[in-house]
Amino acid sequence: MTNYQKSNDALGIANRGNPAESGLCTLCRADCKGRCEVWSSCLKGRELLYPRDFGHTVAGALNVAPTGLSYNGLRIMGPCYGAHQAPASAAKGDALFTEVSLETSFGSKTITKCRAPYMAGALGSTFIAAKYWDAMAAGCAICGVPIVIGENVVGVDRASEIKKGRIIKSPEMDRRLASYLKYYDGYGAAIVQLNVEDTRNGVAEYIAEKYGDKVIIELKWGQGAKNIGGEIQVKDIEYADFLKNRGYLVDPDCSQPEVREAYKNHSISSFARHSRLGYTNLSAWGEVRDSFLKQVQYLRGLGYDRISLKTGAYGMEPLAMAIRLATEAQLDLLTIDGAGGGTGMSPWDMMEHWGVPSILLHAKAYEYANILAADGQKVVDISFAGGFAKSSTIFKGLALGAPFVKLICMGRGLMIPGFLGSNIEGVLKPANKAKVNGNWDSLPSSVTDHGSTAEEIFASYYDVQKKVGAEAMKEIPFGAIAMWGMLDKLSAGLQQLMAGARKFKLSAIDRSDIAAANRETAKETDLPFVTELGDETAKNILRQRF
Repeated sequence: MTNYQKSNDALGIANRGNPAESGLCTLCRADCKGRCEVWSSCLKGRELLYPRDFGHTVAGALNVAPTGLSYNGLRIMGPCYGAHQAPASAAKGDALFTEVSLETSFGSKTITKCRAPYMAGALGSTFIAAKYWDAMAAGCAICGVPIVIGENVVGVDRASEIKKGRIIKSPEMDRRLASYLKYYDGYGAAIVQLNVEDTRNGVAEYIAEKYGDKVIIELKWGQGAKNIGGEIQVKDIEYADFLKNRGYLVDPDCSQPEVREAYKNHSISSFARHSRLGYTNLSAWGEVRDSFLKQVQYLRGLGYDRISLKTGAYGMEPLAMAIRLATEAQLDLLTIDGAGGGTGMSPWDMMEHWGVPSILLHAKAYEYANILAADGQKVVDISFAGGFAKSSTIFKGLALGAPFVKLICMGRGLMIPGFLGSNIEGVLKPANKAKVNGNWDSLPSSVTDHGSTAEEIFASYYDVQKKVGAEAMKEIPFGAIAMWGMLDKLSAGLQQLMAGARKFKLSAIDRSDIAAANRETAKETDLPFVTELGDETAKNILRQRF
């Protein structure tokens, strides 16, 4: 297993726990007091792109070619001349990295515009998503990027009402959509995910009737963290009873006398709620195709003109099926989540040992999409997910899947701003502490080093105020301000990398912008080894007579 750096002296950052490929700790805590790179970026934004203590230090990177297969095994390349899809200033030799456009869009017939190529992955029925939703949703909306309301939100809502097998009321779903739509300005999208339980409960019908074309509906096949249905853990046996009566599997079975006795005596302290597996009644590709296309047709009949699909780290056949069916059904987006993807609740051993690692899954996705494109098909727009949290890895994902990949999907990386901002808000605005689920009684030194007021702490405070206005700023969640700071850092970093590759629009990025740093990665991704990219052109330059 690859060991990743736990600290970076140049940036002044450190992980509390063991870092994963994304750079995030394997276990990300809502009460964390810092200072991983994402956490610190929420406060200081693009300042985190550069080594600290300018004027007193010089820095040198641990810049070695890694072994093994991961996105860290790719190198970002760039020429020393030229400009693709460049602004007018390039013709005068005056181009700047800030002129790089990060706007993107996706869709089959109805186009969804985004200010940057990021989206927040499915944040569903896990309680941590519910606690910090308002901050995360507001942050994504003001930044102009999509957010996905994940599976089972309606089903686990104790205040929701189901009559004759159909949801007729869901305060939690309404709250989540309202939090995003309040700040939505035409960029980004609210996406609502359907799993087996949601389909049975009539979530699609509820959303269509109440929100119409304001929402994209997403079918879910799986995710990178696991290959079974969604889970949550509950500690209240009355809530476990509620979930069991809703039709969920509750493990251990709270209806059994011996389990209730064990709970009473504290030898059992929690229950896991599980969803059903999808397509267990089908046994062949053709049956899956027919069932899927029928479901898409039904959703279109409800009025959905934008439909997406989320698939997980399955093997090659399900990957090909997802790309083929999303293309055939003219879906608007396909999210492909590789192993290494995060979770709010998944079996840990499964997370570590199941499925196809992100870089391998994404490399095959490009290969399979190319097969359809060569046949003249308009391939579905794609989002890659599974271990993204840095500008460099985002660039690599966009390049590896170009021209099909329009977005990079992040989960935990876009939740951290919600945690951190809410903790700060709970201290600076004590009356809001319970509402925002703040975990701190006082600001730690990792925050007070930057200041003691919101205006001092958040480098992005006045950028957000300019966007929403001084009056709205009084109620904007601090987590949304933190989100702006973190995405500002990602965006500035991505602009710099694109400028270095001489690509001034996202559509100009292609696979020639990356190379493999080791031979194994070259073989599995079909990318050239770093010294082979452009090697023949280089030799021709040398062969020309003076």
